Formats: sequence, structure tokens, C-alpha cells
Amino acid sequence: MTVAFVFPGQGSQEVGMGRALSERSAAARAVFERADRALEGLSADPLPLSTLCFEGPAEQLTLTENTQPAILTASVAALEALREQLSGLSPVLVAGHSLGEYSALVCSGAISFEDTVRLVRLRGRAMQEAVPVGEGAMAAVMGTDADALVALCGRVVAELAGRVVSPANYNAPGQIVVAGHADAVARLSQLVGEAGGRAIPLKVSAPFHCSLMKSAADRVREALETISVKDPAVSVVANFDAQANDSAARVRQLLVDQVAGAVRWEQSVRLMVERGVTTFVEIGPGKVLAGLIKRVHRPAVVHNVFDPASLDAAVAALSSHS
Repeated sequence: MTVAFVFPGQGSQEVGMGRALSERSAAARAVFERADRALEGLSADPLPLSTLCFEGPAEQLTLTENTQPAILTASVAALEALREQLSGLSPVLVAGHSLGEYSALVCSGAISFEDTVRLVRLRGRAMQEAVPVGEGAMAAVMGTDADALVALCGRVVAELAGRVVSPANYNAPGQIVVAGHADAVARLSQLVGEAGGRAIPLKVSAPFHCSLMKSAADRVREALETISVKDPAVSVVANFDAQANDSAARVRQLLVDQVAGAVRWEQSVRLMVERGVTTFVEIGPGKVLAGLIKRVHRPAVVHNVFDPASLDAAVAALSSHS
């Protein structure tokens, strides 16, 4: 059994996440306490991050500047709960979807948890502020292959001068998310329908992972210059190029490129499979990545760790191989 750890991104949040694990696991509880200390005084929100995760309110938790550090913290807490019980289990690769790449970097030892939780709060705020609310949009496109979708995006950009629409997430075969100006995404959705595909609007607060995020990328670059980055102890498969990276020198640029670049998740999963990974452990809220991984590579074995029951199941399944 060859294992990779993978970490979810924005959209997996829910009120109550991490609470049961933190009540049971001292290691998980310590992560939430560290997050509260690291973020103290950095937000106008009077509630500690742990309270937002455990109790809500939901409207505060879903604000991007809160969601990103919340998912990171819940994911790292789940990771530490797993390590607490299976200290001998070592992944050969780690990866994360969008925001999840930061959790993967913490797992690999490249960036400290405290620096990362502050960084993703800034990242969330910068991404939200990059485009006025209502001007951007995202849609999930099904039934259209990547080359055809890129061509349709090019057609829309040519039709609507000065507007942006492009693939944002290559999630799995037959599922690609696009992002850009709202009118351009609407026009693309129309063309996809005419070509026999289907486009579903996504409820998001900004058009992530497209060129409209350039100002956010610049702010992330500035913030990254102020923190320490080490060589990852475990290679991290980067969203931007779907390649395994073990160099501190590349971590910063890959994170900057990721903000306005497409998330190449399907390609990342394929790389991990090519490197011999047979078992994926999705660590953090939800089961979104498990579904995408199975769509990319049906024989893959996927375990989840996000609450005490899933932790117990994963430990039972993995313990004989650690």
C-alpha cells in the first residue's frame, strides 16, 4: 500500500466541523487553540476561529476570509488526530485542492501552521476584494472535454471585448469549473448548452482561479516574502502545474501562480497514481475529493478523516500497513 494525503478546499465547510474531534483528541484540540492565538487581533470579528467552526453562525463562517483559515485549521486538526493514533503512517506524496494546498504544505513541514493560518486569512480577504460582488461568477461544466471548453472560452473572449472567462478547476473527467466576468460565464454556459453539454452556476463569492485574481496574487506574493519556507519533507503536488515539488525555492511562486491559475486536480491525481499511490487519505471536512479521485481513477482506495467515526475507520483500515 502506497499512501498519499489529500486536503479539501473551500466549499467543504460546515458549522460544527472539528468539534467532535477536538473533544476527543488532545492533538486536534491543540491545533484549534493555536489557530485562535495566531489570529488574535487580526479580524474585526470578535469570535475566535474555533467558535466559528464549532458553533457558527454560518453566515460568518462562510465569509471567505473566515472560511479559508477555518478549513485549514479543521484539516490540520484532523491530520494531528490521525498522527496521534498512527504515528508510523507516512505518505509518499501530499496534495490539496486550491486552499487545501496550504494544508498539504503544513503537513509537509514547508510552512509553520501559525504562519499559514494567518496567510490564508489574508488570501481569503484578498480574493474576496479582488472583484466587486456580483461582477464575477463561476460555473461547473459537464459533458464538454477540456479542449472544446478552452475553444469556447476563446470564442466568448473574442465576442465580449475586455471580458474574462477561462477554466478554473480541472476536477475530474467530464467536470471542469470555469470562472470570469458574470456576463462572460453566462454566455459560455449558453454555448456549452448549445453544444450538448451542461453548465451549472456555482454559489461563490468571487471568480476564483482566473486572471481577475491578479491583485490577490500580488498580495499573497507580498505576504509570502515575510514568512519562512522550508524544503517540504514530503513532496507536495502543486495545483498550478500538477508536478511534485520538494523545493522551498518553488513553494512561494507556485502559491502565487495558483491564485489566478487553474487548479489541475485531475492531472494531480493522475501524477500520484503514476508515482505508485494506491490509497488516498482525504483529511479534513467533507468527502468531495474522494468522489473526484474515484472518477479519475476508479481502482483507488480512499479513506476519510474528519470526525471520530471516520478517524476510527481509517485507523482500522490503515494500521496494518503503517
